[in-house]
Amino acid sequence: MYNRAYTPERISELKENEIFVFGSNLSGMHGGGAAWLAYKRFGAVWGEGVGLFGQTYAIPTMQGGVETIKPYVDDFIRFAREHKELTFLVTRIGCGIAGFHDAEIAPLFNEALDVANIILPEEFVENIVAGSGILPS
Repeated sequence: MYNRAYTPERISELKENEIFVFGSNLSGMHGGGAAWLAYKRFGAVWGEGVGLFGQTYAIPTMQGGVETIKPYVDDFIRFAREHKELTFLVTRIGCGIAGFHDAEIAPLFNEALDVANIILPEEFVENIVAGSGILPS
């Protein structure tokens, strides 16, 4: 069950162990939205659209439907489980320029509810809980 803080709506700075998780495109052209912020402030690398760079973790969201995003989210969750020394602040990936709704993307993070070092947006947690019948703690 999810019983911790939510990702802040606006992130302007990070602590040393915090990672900004954002939606990207496979070619790593970080030209807008959270991707632009990740590139300009937190170390995302132009041309790298997947994985950990600087204090960022890129999850591609622009290559097709939700089913094409799921493997990248699964890889991210595995990565976070292996790196407990880091705290991952997940933004509302896919819900900006990519054009998805929270209700479409949130279920991809269902397995993240029990990963203590993954901080999710409140909208994602609310959608996961609503879709599962689980009561929030």
